[in-house]
Amino acid sequence: MVKSAQLAKQIVVTIANKIGILAEMSKLVADHGINVEAVAGYAANNEAKIILLTSDNQRVTDALRKAGFSSIKEEEVVVVELENKVGALKNITAELVAQSIDIKQVYGTACAAGCPAKIILSTSNNDKALVALKK
Repeated sequence: MVKSAQLAKQIVVTIANKIGILAEMSKLVADHGINVEAVAGYAANNEAKIILLTSDNQRVTDALRKAGFSSIKEEEVVVVELENKVGALKNITAELVAQSIDIKQVYGTACAAGCPAKIILSTSNNDKALVALKK
């Protein structure tokens, strides 16, 4: 069910939580012609974290810094493309359990039948997870 698995970098932006911040960031990224391949985010108290997987992290990071976003970092993740069907997530998470790999963070994308789902994972051992998921 795994179509592909690879290591990648996600961008994590920590900012003050305010209405419209994701709209501002997504406009900035789109205006630079860069695709957002996956996005996650959450707010706690007055702080927000926006997590982006993009087609060009360097240009996104440069554009965000130029626009005044200062707390930006890149983190390694495992990007898994799966067949979009029942049990796909169950199978990869079971494999990680079998290898004693802890999932620290997970988010994903999906679309109508016929195209792959994309799952983004940060684990206790991304290299080991990559090998396990490529079996």
